[in-house]
Amino acid sequence: MKHKRSDKVAETIHTTISTILSRGLNDPRIGFVTITEVEVTDDLHLARIFFTVIGDEAAKKSTEAGLNSAARFIRHELGKVLKMRYTPDILFKYDHSQEYGQRIDCLLREVGTNNDGNDTEGN
Repeated sequence: MKHKRSDKVAETIHTTISTILSRGLNDPRIGFVTITEVEVTDDLHLARIFFTVIGDEAAKKSTEAGLNSAARFIRHELGKVLKMRYTPDILFKYDHSQEYGQRIDCLLREVGTNNDGNDTEGN
C-alpha cells in the first residue's frame, strides 16, 4: 500500500508533539495531555491535532486554550524537526471519540442486562 506524504508528516508531527508535551510547557492551563490523532491536509498546510485530557469540561477547555496559545512555539519546534519549506499551521481540537465510545459501550451493557431476563416472554 502506498503512503501519502501527508500521512508520514502526520506521524512525525504526532511523535514530535508528544515529545514536546512530555517535556512540559510552561502553561499551567495544560493538563495531562495525550495526542490521539493528527490529520494533515494533502497540501501540507494545516495539521489538526486531536487530544484527550484527564479532567472535567473546564479542564478540557482550559487545556485546549493553553495548547492553542502555545501553538506558535510548538510549530517553531516542529519546523526544526520537519525541515520542510513550509511548516504546517497547527490547530488543537479535543477528541470526543473516547467519550462517544464509552457512551456506546455503556448503552450496549444496559441493553445486554435488560435482555438477559426478558427472553422468556411470549413462551
